Amino acid sequence: MGFFGLFDSKASLSGSGVLQGACDSHSHILFGVDDGIKTLEESLQAISVEESLGISELWCTPHVMEDVPNATASLKERFEQLRSAYSGNISLNLAAEYMLDTVFEERLESGDLLLMKDDVVLVETSTWTPPMDMKDTFRKMLSKGYYPLLAHPERYRYMDKSDYEDLVRAGVRFQLNLPSLAGYYGETAAKKASWLLGKEMYSVVGTDCHRVQSLGEPYSRKVISKEDIRNLEKIL
Repeated sequence: MGFFGLFDSKASLSGSGVLQGACDSHSHILFGVDDGIKTLEESLQAISVEESLGISELWCTPHVMEDVPNATASLKERFEQLRSAYSGNISLNLAAEYMLDTVFEERLESGDLLLMKDDVVLVETSTWTPPMDMKDTFRKMLSKGYYPLLAHPERYRYMDKSDYEDLVRAGVRFQLNLPSLAGYYGETAAKKASWLLGKEMYSVVGTDCHRVQSLGEPYSRKVISKEDIRNLEKIL
């Protein structure tokens, strides 16, 4: 993926070519299961847009939490409907985004988890407050052979630089939301994302797509710096 082509000091994600062959590790494109995309037709539209951005692999990661207690079997059934209806070139995969709450604790104990590659579990917390015993939960996951992948850490208002460094040292991996770099979640999240990228703390990237429209502006605005593009390439 050659980001050394000619472009301005600020480049768009779509225009830079950095997404060519990339993996979207976090999306809510699986239809009708959470606050993401609602219909099969919209799911197919979103996947088509991802194809146009150059993405070659996509993970559907629907919410699993107390308010949205999606059953593993039901998610697998819905995913097969999507995969059967899709005839394009993107490789589709199913995992889940687990809120660190009592539902997750129960499923962790029973082993009822939808995993990403290499026993990776995508997890999230509240934007504003950490869950109780978060570090203990991560230690328990690691002891069971699971690898925590924390979704969009740049969005957590309660975390600062030392928190991120402590988590990485503890074995927690980070997933970047691409729209964060475009200021989609505000200036604070954008600054944190750039800092985390510069420190090479991210392992994977994702769109966190909830709507077809959300795949538009954040990927076309010229707000991505050359330095961010270089650091992005290291994790794609």
